[in-house]
Amino acid sequence: MDTMLTWNTTHVSHLLSRVLFGYSKSDLERAMGYGNFQDLLDLAILKDIPNPSPPDTWVDLTPEQAQLDRNLAGPWFVQLTKWWYGRMFNESLSMQEKMVLFLHNHFSNERQKVNYPQYVYKQNQLFRTYAFGDFKQLVKDISIDPSMLIYLDGNNSRGTSPNENYAREVMELFTLGIGNYTENDIKQAARVFSGWQVKGLVAVFDATRWYREATVTVLGKSAKFDNNSLIDHIFTQTAAAEFICRKIYKEFVYYKADEVFVKKMAVVLRQNNFVLKPLLKFLFTSEEFYKPEIMAAKIKSPTELIVGSAKQLELKNPDLQNWYDMAIILQMQLFQPPNVAGWEGQRDWISSTTYSYRSGFTDSLLSGKRYNGATVTGKLDPIAFARLSSNAEKPKEFVEEMVKLFIRFPLTESRKAFLLEVLLDGTIAANWSTYTPNADARINKFLKAMMRLPEYQLA
Repeated sequence: MDTMLTWNTTHVSHLLSRVLFGYSKSDLERAMGYGNFQDLLDLAILKDIPNPSPPDTWVDLTPEQAQLDRNLAGPWFVQLTKWWYGRMFNESLSMQEKMVLFLHNHFSNERQKVNYPQYVYKQNQLFRTYAFGDFKQLVKDISIDPSMLIYLDGNNSRGTSPNENYAREVMELFTLGIGNYTENDIKQAARVFSGWQVKGLVAVFDATRWYREATVTVLGKSAKFDNNSLIDHIFTQTAAAEFICRKIYKEFVYYKADEVFVKKMAVVLRQNNFVLKPLLKFLFTSEEFYKPEIMAAKIKSPTELIVGSAKQLELKNPDLQNWYDMAIILQMQLFQPPNVAGWEGQRDWISSTTYSYRSGFTDSLLSGKRYNGATVTGKLDPIAFARLSSNAEKPKEFVEEMVKLFIRFPLTESRKAFLLEVLLDGTIAANWSTYTPNADARINKFLKAMMRLPEYQLA
């Protein structure tokens, strides 16, 4: 580990804001309690934890048309999404769910085409199993994952006239990137990936549907490949490690990759035979990750905004239906990415429409009303929240503390003065108290103004 890296709240706050869906004051205090990056990463952030129990018993029901006819799948998908939100909200200091979302976006599948939430749940748990694990093995498992077989049309692919969708995406989007394979590589690989069919909750191999040739040639090698040996061969290409590391860099560090550093990451990934945990540890203990220009340079995704704002406010029982509905408006419905390339992210998250809806969402946590007037349950108790701070009765210090907790981007003095004015709401600092009749409204007004700032959109 780089000895130059200083252990302080600035660095730890930055780390938490990237590896978690936001954090509360108590999360930060707990993280600081580890005393060094090594322990914080090993014992909390990157610690292996068991997969959670399922949202409900329907996950084990054999998918059948009757479930769609009776409109059962829709409510199950809502339940599944809320279950995942619950995992994110209660993640404590574990990066597991952040990695599950990263992998869901990387191996993008749309619920609209897969149709059955059972398959989508199964894939979601698969990502959890491999969150810090063997990426190469994950690609092998995903090649016969029912959701993926349905989504990229492998389900009925026969070796005689194979469907090329999965073979194309596995190279273009999942492992190598454009320019590192030929059209012929795709055609031949498609033969290898054929023969798998979804039966019930699993996929089974039918040799009569597989390719007949003695060998096929993919990426310069001729062999009687099967899924696993072909994927092993794909991962021998230099481009593979760099492609995956670039994607991780763009997600967790900065949206424009630093190619020199990506190459360093790729060395670590290859040395560890494509296991993700050592790579993540290398990244989060590197000076590159803590450069001042990297901090607060990521636009929060709608999921980060939704879950993170509720965490910062330490809401006891957030309204998950509000989350579900707002995520659709903010253009990040979980399990329904726009296409096989996933969500583009960064600048795409903010438009003149979504920006005002983002403020509408954070407002709703404080007002108990959505932008359309619908009631939101579990809204903030502003007085109780303010009194969690030892500065609750000192307005200037309280504003400073909240700004430090809520906003990653350094605010100007005039911005802070504006927020203090909002909090005081016409009274003078000397008269400020959380015990005055208007205090709750004033705290709410202040929190609203702070969470409406453009700087609040950055992580």
